[in-house]
Amino acid sequence: MRKYIYERAGWPVMKYDESALHDSLVRFYNAQGRLFGKLDALGFDVQNALMLNAVSDEVVTSSEIEGEKLNRSSVRSSVAKRLGLETAGLTYAAADHYTEGIIDMALDATQQYILPVTDERLFGWHAALFPAGRSGIYRITTGAYRLDEISVVSGAVGREKEHYRAPAPECVPNEMTLFLEWLEAKQRIDPYVKAAIAHLWFESIHPFDDGNGRIGRAIADLLLARAENSPKRYYSLSSQLLKERKAYYDELEFATCYSDDIGKWIAWFIGCLQRAVESSEEKLEKAKQKTVIFEQLRNIAINARQTSVLNLLIEGFEGKLTTSKWAKLCKCSHDTALRDIDDLLAKGVLKRSQEGGRSTSYDMVWLLH
Repeated sequence: MRKYIYERAGWPVMKYDESALHDSLVRFYNAQGRLFGKLDALGFDVQNALMLNAVSDEVVTSSEIEGEKLNRSSVRSSVAKRLGLETAGLTYAAADHYTEGIIDMALDATQQYILPVTDERLFGWHAALFPAGRSGIYRITTGAYRLDEISVVSGAVGREKEHYRAPAPECVPNEMTLFLEWLEAKQRIDPYVKAAIAHLWFESIHPFDDGNGRIGRAIADLLLARAENSPKRYYSLSSQLLKERKAYYDELEFATCYSDDIGKWIAWFIGCLQRAVESSEEKLEKAKQKTVIFEQLRNIAINARQTSVLNLLIEGFEGKLTTSKWAKLCKCSHDTALRDIDDLLAKGVLKRSQEGGRSTSYDMVWLLH
């Protein structure tokens, strides 16, 4: 019979070999140094563009890990407004109360990273995630720790597989007291190792009826901001976790259910951070290119519909852009869409594909003059 992490001797002290993490940490710090070095050599416009993408990605992908899709444009708009980022080409779309709550939590974690993490602060995050007091159709305890047993399960109804059973609800307040005291205490520990342990520890307690994954990742993000002593985020942990979701859950399950040593989890977490940083480094060139393009577009008179579609093209539009798709995206008539397109063709912003008739599509002229 497996013994859960909180049932092991010595809990909540967790064992790992610090020296065994040396190579993982060196690789991460090298990747981080390359990214930050390149950022230092660039202007604020590119830095802001990369930061907006990273923060927006963090919000969107942390929810997507849990199977919830957010409107990326709405998230970007809200994040840009809150951070005071005037990003060229950004179109503003209103976010719903649910999305705003997720953004509230994400920005509070990173922009107010110096403030201590307390029960009340976590309750505020949880209430922001569930403004209606429900998770789907089910009413849950919000803004407070759970009052019921909770298990992590997967599979269809009648074929569920239990991956983890959290501590009994009556144990949660004391478990969280120990966790928060450790979180705010000064320790001789690498700050990124601390982020790895904190995420695992919080997920082990699973203190809320729902939202534990998102809140646990927000805590990790807060500790990353503390490690860098900056509210500016240029890479997204959750984006990488989403890419490696199966491994993420497998590593959590192994650490919480099958091993007395959490070193494997920490090494994997640090490796995931390294890959997140490397992914951001790859996106840096695209951010530079977008900034140049939008700078050139500032000298061209274009309307809000045109700005919106051009932004989608630069971000990476899937499929071919046709007149009918333009009309659907902008919620306008076919004739209005055609006038918008003809105007951009005349200004040298768009070019027509070789196919004719109904198959005609349009691409952006990336090298504008």
